[in-house]
Amino acid sequence: MRRLLTFLLLSLVSLPVGFSIAGCSKNTVVYCNGGDSGLELGQVVSVLLEPKTTGVSLNYGATGQLGAPSAQDCRHTNVGIGKYTYGTSDMTIADVSPTGALCGGTWNRNSPAGVADFTTCIPTNKTGVALLTATGNGVGSNKVPVFVHPPVTSVSLSSPSSTDCSTQTGATQTSNCCPNNIVQYTTGQTPPPVYTGNSCISQGFTGQLAALVMSGSQNISCAVGNLLFAPQDSSIVSIDQGGVATAEQPGSTVITATVAQATSTAGFFYTCPPKNIALSVAGVTGNSVVVYQGNTQPITATLTDTNNNPVIINSTGLTFVSTTPPTTTIGSSGLASALYPGAATITAICQPSICNPAPFEQIGILGTGKPVVSNPIQILTPGTVQTILYIASTQSRYYVPVDFSTSTIGNPILLPYVPNSMVINESGTSLYFGSATELMVVNAVSNSLVKEDNNVSGTVLTVSPDGDTLVMSDPVHNLLYLYNTASGSYTSFGGTGTRAEYSPDSQAVYIVGPGKLYVYSNFTGWHIYDTSSTGSTDIAVTVPDVGAYLAGNTTTAHSYCADTTVNPADYYPLAGQAPTPTDRIAATNDGKHILGATISTGVPLLSDIAVTLPIGACPANGTGMKFNNSVTTAPLTGVSASSINYVVPATDSSVAFVTYFASTGASAASALLPAYRPITGSAGTLTEIPLKGASAPTNGVFSPDNQTFYAGTSGDNLVHIINTQTLTDIKQINPQLLDPTGKQVVPDLLAAKPRPTT
Repeated sequence: MRRLLTFLLLSLVSLPVGFSIAGCSKNTVVYCNGGDSGLELGQVVSVLLEPKTTGVSLNYGATGQLGAPSAQDCRHTNVGIGKYTYGTSDMTIADVSPTGALCGGTWNRNSPAGVADFTTCIPTNKTGVALLTATGNGVGSNKVPVFVHPPVTSVSLSSPSSTDCSTQTGATQTSNCCPNNIVQYTTGQTPPPVYTGNSCISQGFTGQLAALVMSGSQNISCAVGNLLFAPQDSSIVSIDQGGVATAEQPGSTVITATVAQATSTAGFFYTCPPKNIALSVAGVTGNSVVVYQGNTQPITATLTDTNNNPVIINSTGLTFVSTTPPTTTIGSSGLASALYPGAATITAICQPSICNPAPFEQIGILGTGKPVVSNPIQILTPGTVQTILYIASTQSRYYVPVDFSTSTIGNPILLPYVPNSMVINESGTSLYFGSATELMVVNAVSNSLVKEDNNVSGTVLTVSPDGDTLVMSDPVHNLLYLYNTASGSYTSFGGTGTRAEYSPDSQAVYIVGPGKLYVYSNFTGWHIYDTSSTGSTDIAVTVPDVGAYLAGNTTTAHSYCADTTVNPADYYPLAGQAPTPTDRIAATNDGKHILGATISTGVPLLSDIAVTLPIGACPANGTGMKFNNSVTTAPLTGVSASSINYVVPATDSSVAFVTYFASTGASAASALLPAYRPITGSAGTLTEIPLKGASAPTNGVFSPDNQTFYAGTSGDNLVHIINTQTLTDIKQINPQLLDPTGKQVVPDLLAAKPRPTT
């Protein structure tokens, strides 16, 4: 045992000396190269001073501030430095204080008692560039150029000339002779072309922004250094620090330029708008496609800009619209869904301000700020659908729902007041009744009164396709209301309207009144036109939506292409005239016919105005577009009318009916319902359908599948059911609408919607 202990003691004493020293070492130095010497981690190797790319621009005597320096070690890890020392290459041009404060001249030093050093910037009025640095822990920073110059008074986008201006100074600078940026391009790298604001740039293309900078009458463009450009609307263009602009979405926007610590408007940037929007269906030739109920159909939009380059509009820009949303809906991606049998026309529109926006003063410049519409695609969905018909009268407080799936006439439902108008929203969920006292809102599913609003009264003229806005006219107070259906809030505008129609995208509404056309646009607000010379008794928005036709002693058209060549700008200028009078007017969904009727010629007359509408972009020179039309007429020889009430075309454009009020003394059993089948390229065919027992068809509405037309008639106070294929009166129903005295009255207010199958 003693021998073992002795051996262990000797072993410990005889361990290698090197092993003992290494195990007790406290050396924690780590070198950048991983070896035993050289630069250490945490040791400052570089100092970065900002703004390194753009430099600083100062007017004479102006002050500024350098960015806070940052230090890094060999592995680009930030290292803290307690104090930096600043320096300048020329104190007479630009000076810097111990805290990095800049002076466009020289700071005060060794000032009299009570005046702190580096508090007053003394201008030297010396133009030039001084290079500033910051030093920390013995390491100097990059050089930041400070450009000192006379005070900037104006900045405008302009193209620098190819003249070398390095020898031009002061008054000898006669043009903007140099780019206003300090971006250096490597050998072989081609800089983008200079953008001057005189043309548009196609989406994805770039341009180098440059500007003319003036101090009074002196061009100081070459003295101010790099300008920082920024767009007011970044969706139109993106701009990097070097002033390279990349065109994004169509439209125009203000460009601001920052120089000498001041920002001002320098000009405008234009991303080329679409010139053409072509809708197509894969595998289909032409503009019509059959889609069966419950199926979907993708519709492709191909856009080309004014430079003939392709355009991709973001998901919130291009708007697809359906003329008959209850039958066929269309999503933002162009996927059409056939909900019920019937027909709808699909178009796509690039509508400011959602798409191709522009500041008001720039609308029409290079085509920006103006709408662009596509060719139409007609969706035909075969089959039949049951209808729910709502019947009311301007002489009764009752309305009656009729469900034609059971042929059951519902019980009369009492309203608070006698309505003067009734409209149903596109979704078929709400009925809106106007009256001289209040607005009445009925749930069209439960047939229950859900709202009375006595803040607004008058006639309900129309409801927007999206269901958000009612248009009402109050002739007592001479006010037009735009009423928000969700909140009950409203705005008003002076005027009285008799007819109104929305654009399919709900962005604009056209309203006609005695001698006036009122247009409200979500983009440009209210506009009013005097139509007393031609009259204005009805309105028909064209399909595609490029404007509207007005009924009058001469039928006129207004386009949505603003004429900015006049002052003030005409946002809905005259687009043409058809030499025919019309009292009531309507547009067919195929975009080929404007149908009108009048009694002003003695014998009631139906006019078929064949139209060729311009499709695509508005004229780029800022003028309005013109419509082409020709007219054929057909006398309504058997009609005895005191006035025309409506022209009602089917959604598939196959037939249209004319409703009217009977003339004094008309026979109670002599009514004829004019039915007109338009034919493209020639006069259509007119059929006058006998309505047994009636004196006049006062109003009418189609079933959603266009198979049936429901006509409310005076004389017998019934609703006649017309087969639109055979053009015969096949059945009558009696809504039994009573006035306050108990007398049955004319069912002159009608609305219809498809009946859901579930």
